[in-house]
Amino acid sequence: MGRKEGGGQRRCELGMGGGAGKVGGAGSWKPRPQTRLDHLGLRSPKSWRLAAMPLALGALAEAVWTAFRPSTILLGAVAFLFFADFLKKRRPKNYPPGPPRLPFIGNLFHLDLDKGHLSLQRFVKKYGNVFSLDFGALSSVVITGLPFIKEAFVHQDKNFSNRPIVPIQQRVFKDKGVVMSNGQVWKEQRRFALTTLRNFGLGKKSLEERIQEEAQYLIQAVREENGQPFNPHFKINNAVSNIICSITFGKRFDYQDDQFQELLKLLDEVMCLQTSVWCQIYNIIPWIMKFLPGPHQTLFSNWEKLKMFVAHVIENHRRDWNPAEARDFIDAYLQEIEKHKGNATSSFQEENLIFTTLDLFFAGTETTSTTLRWSLLYMALYPEIQEKVQAEIDRVLGQSQQPSTAARESMPYTNAVIHEVQRMGNIIPLNVPREVAEDTTLAGYHLPKVIRDLLAASDLQVYTFKMVGISTGKVTCIRVLGNHLHRERYI
Repeated sequence: MGRKEGGGQRRCELGMGGGAGKVGGAGSWKPRPQTRLDHLGLRSPKSWRLAAMPLALGALAEAVWTAFRPSTILLGAVAFLFFADFLKKRRPKNYPPGPPRLPFIGNLFHLDLDKGHLSLQRFVKKYGNVFSLDFGALSSVVITGLPFIKEAFVHQDKNFSNRPIVPIQQRVFKDKGVVMSNGQVWKEQRRFALTTLRNFGLGKKSLEERIQEEAQYLIQAVREENGQPFNPHFKINNAVSNIICSITFGKRFDYQDDQFQELLKLLDEVMCLQTSVWCQIYNIIPWIMKFLPGPHQTLFSNWEKLKMFVAHVIENHRRDWNPAEARDFIDAYLQEIEKHKGNATSSFQEENLIFTTLDLFFAGTETTSTTLRWSLLYMALYPEIQEKVQAEIDRVLGQSQQPSTAARESMPYTNAVIHEVQRMGNIIPLNVPREVAEDTTLAGYHLPKVIRDLLAASDLQVYTFKMVGISTGKVTCIRVLGNHLHRERYI
């Protein structure tokens, strides 16, 4: 690098720090006295510039590395990450109060993850009915107390209707189906599901007849145990799931059907795994947990098997599908797919059919079967109540008549026990999470749009009471008769 001057070639030697760097060809040359050095390079008396920046940066990096040890740099990086986390998670003005948090993991250490809903009780006492918690990537606001829950999900439902992006659900459902979708997709899928379920008997006598028929299969399965102790879990799941199968698949399965038993086993494992500590931690630090082995990986594997099971049923339906006649929910959905064929914006696709079907199974099976299992447990714990329920059933229905909704008003004690089981069992203490769609105000607090995890907790005091009005042996149950028949929290 250089420039000819006269008959020779200019050469230079540039000294930097304690060493020398050579620029140009072999040999060296020294600048004239009037030459000056600035931060951009070497400036000669003429109008050309010799850039020395790469060499300067290299020397600077060497000097920094010499001055700062690796441990110092690591400490600085950690301090920067802590400061960035503090700025990101700093509570906005007039934000719901909550316990102090640790960097990165938030309030995870405050909760018993096996009984998280019970851990919330002490926060209600300290911070009130609306308070905030932080779980790594999730900023949560918990709402308790009926007035505040109604304010959020009834009076301001548009502001709290969306589902948040929960890492596990996002990986499995990808915003498909009914439960985890939002916007137009959610509206279309929900409207279709409700309409179709009603068409196939939901809320009608035809569905009640299916339930009565399945109850006979359940009774027979119990009799086959010949009075020996057994776990009623899967027998109850068999019965309840068959009601859903009759609507979605158009048929029921025999209790000994291997394929059906595998489906129920997967559903049961998924429900248990999703509430496990490992999966809760996955939702907090998914970028780490996705590389680690553990029960959360089994959860994802089970979901894939469930999707394949439903996809196989759909494929069988396609083989003998009659577009003019819908036998069940899947047939009706296939009609809808055909109707919207060619519409790129339509949400009616086979993947949505798979996830909507799985949503129906979870919503219709797990809640009902779990309530029935709680009922059996409480009847065993309170034999005097079991006797009164049995006496009322014998008096109203006798030994030959099937239970029906028409007999509900004639069986106030049994109806009261069912309500009390639901209250004490409290199978869904926390609702499916919502997110704040728009900046809004609740209970005087400002809730910004960035909140991705809005939880509504049921009455957190229910766990401290016994079966009110029933365990005392009173014939008239205060939870059903009189003014309590239309208590607001039961509507």
